[in-house]
Amino acid sequence: MKPIHYFNVYLLLQVVSLSSVVSLEPVTTGIAVVTAVAASTLVATHKFLTCKFYECCNEGWVKSNFTGMKETLIRKLHGQHLVIDVTIKSLKAHLKSRQPEKAMVLSFHGWTGGGKNFVSRIIADHLFVKGMESEFVHLFVATLHFPHESKIETYKDQLREWIKGNVTLCAKSMFIFDEIDKMPHGLIDTIKPYLDYYQEINGVDYRRTIFIFLGNTGGNSITQKSLEHWRDGKKREDIQFKDMEEAVILGAYNQKGGLWHSDMIRQNLVSAFVPFLPMERRHVKMCIQDDLKSKGIFVTEELLSKVADELQYFPSDLKLYSKSGCKRISEKVDLIMEEL
Repeated sequence: MKPIHYFNVYLLLQVVSLSSVVSLEPVTTGIAVVTAVAASTLVATHKFLTCKFYECCNEGWVKSNFTGMKETLIRKLHGQHLVIDVTIKSLKAHLKSRQPEKAMVLSFHGWTGGGKNFVSRIIADHLFVKGMESEFVHLFVATLHFPHESKIETYKDQLREWIKGNVTLCAKSMFIFDEIDKMPHGLIDTIKPYLDYYQEINGVDYRRTIFIFLGNTGGNSITQKSLEHWRDGKKREDIQFKDMEEAVILGAYNQKGGLWHSDMIRQNLVSAFVPFLPMERRHVKMCIQDDLKSKGIFVTEELLSKVADELQYFPSDLKLYSKSGCKRISEKVDLIMEEL
């Protein structure tokens, strides 16, 4: 429950008081006009002061800092050149359009620890002043919010109402669905109308809204193609988006999960399927270095290797990719530091 803004209540009472002058007193038209103008001015002042101190859906609180977003992704996201390129271009094209044709839908795919949640937080931080804490950023976790297959009809009603209500309040809202591969089958298609090419639905325009899906489906295909690329002696950075896109789409559509045989995919409503490549040992060491620095620990190659050795890698003969990506790095650093 949000706190009551007593200043807002005070100003509202003043508006009601001014309005009552018009309704209760037999005044002249001139006085009525002056009263109406005063009330209008007070409402405008109320809105200005409210949005100065409390979050509103305007340019003061909802921004588009693409320069900062790109710099942060380049500096903090390791080994994911495709993610940076596709994500920035997609969001920039959508948000800079005066009249986008439909909502922006980004679908992030790849093994755990590749940075899907991390990137969604960076996006929120650079589109909303309050980042993930913004009232206009909404996170759904499948295993937390939609745990029971038997309650899917209830979830559908709740999801529709939640999205409609929040987009009504702010057209530039952002919705993040984590673990979409674990959502009950058919649930995510409930929001399909909000992603389609409609100017409005029941008076609500969804075309400026952003939807981000996070899931592991397609991860095996991405990893297999990455490994083939490596075996051919090619640089990881030479992997192109077109090399991965079909594998990701087929994986998302055909693997059991929230997007399995989804109408959204069949009707091409996903703006971009973004592949997160498996993390190599060298990328894991970059993550370790970041964590050590954030904790004020002096970084040495010996320490980086010691922490990296605590993780599991595959294939067994190459030990090229981390099975958990960078997900367990911070706790491994804490464990090693306790032992030293």
